[in-house]
Amino acid sequence: MIKTVEWTGDSVVMIDQRLLPEEEVYRRYDDYRDVAAAIRNMTVRGAPAIGVAAAFGVALGARQYKGEDWNGYEAHMSKVCDELATTRPTAVNLFWAIEQMKAVLAEARQQKLTPWQATELLVERAKQIHASDIEANERLGRYGAELLPAKGIVLTHCNAGALATAGYGTALGVIRAAIAAGKQIQVYADETRPLLQGARLTCWELQKDNIPVTLITDNMSGYFMKQGLIKAVVVGADRIAANGDVANKIGTYMLAVLAQAHSIPFYVAAPTSTCDLSIPSGEHIPIERRANEEVTELAGRRIAPQGVAVANPAFDVTPNEYITAIITEKGVAFAPYIESLKRLLQGEN
Repeated sequence: MIKTVEWTGDSVVMIDQRLLPEEEVYRRYDDYRDVAAAIRNMTVRGAPAIGVAAAFGVALGARQYKGEDWNGYEAHMSKVCDELATTRPTAVNLFWAIEQMKAVLAEARQQKLTPWQATELLVERAKQIHASDIEANERLGRYGAELLPAKGIVLTHCNAGALATAGYGTALGVIRAAIAAGKQIQVYADETRPLLQGARLTCWELQKDNIPVTLITDNMSGYFMKQGLIKAVVVGADRIAANGDVANKIGTYMLAVLAQAHSIPFYVAAPTSTCDLSIPSGEHIPIERRANEEVTELAGRRIAPQGVAVANPAFDVTPNEYITAIITEKGVAFAPYIESLKRLLQGEN
């Protein structure tokens, strides 16, 4: 299993996804501010992985406090949480994880624990978030595997695999589980401009697992759908609104429209921590804008004329009417999503 994010006891270790597939480099972080920078600069990326990294970042920040005064500790931890929360605006798992850690702090204060005792609880909660992410993805993988055809090509976009999670994957977890169940699945992976997460990361992951993968450019998907080659589309998510609208890597909406036009099922795979029922629809999801250089440069080389205007939204929102089903670790949600997602999150059948 790919170890995307790990806790060593006194540091956080993460694979530097910016260097893949050419180099497999693991970086060690001893300071929560460096973890925040790693999230911001996309050393680690993917909504679940960001959440896990943030939880470990909070734990690391707690370990950095050396005093015994609770008020000073609380002020320090507020600063830690605030800095981690400002790193990426779209992926709700980041904020979910930080809120989980804040809840531990509140409970520790209520129980009148020492800062040292509170820190140990924070470390344990972060480790639980890490472990539960892998478990959740394995469960949703099994649910999703039942939806895929017995044989055929599945298209995916960006990277929603082990690298985007604590180690198993959401969209790629569904594919892994389907293959483990004996289904003859092949994968077409969109390159996913501008940072090429599909080309660099998804293809690298699938090759390591000996899963048949074919790389295509983003503008080839419609061609292969029209040829009848694509049997299903499976993507991940960075935030799911209460009505089932889904924010995911830019280009996802285009795939969903194409899939519906060709009567191809379009599945979203994500843990329930990616669901944000406080947001009524995708119109309320903040969309991160990233640097112009991501579009005007490729591998450090300029590919556009100097001074050209650039638009670079990192995500788009797919309206719920284009989504066949949302696969979670608690089961599969179908339309109307405003009802089915609420039932799943409340633990109802």
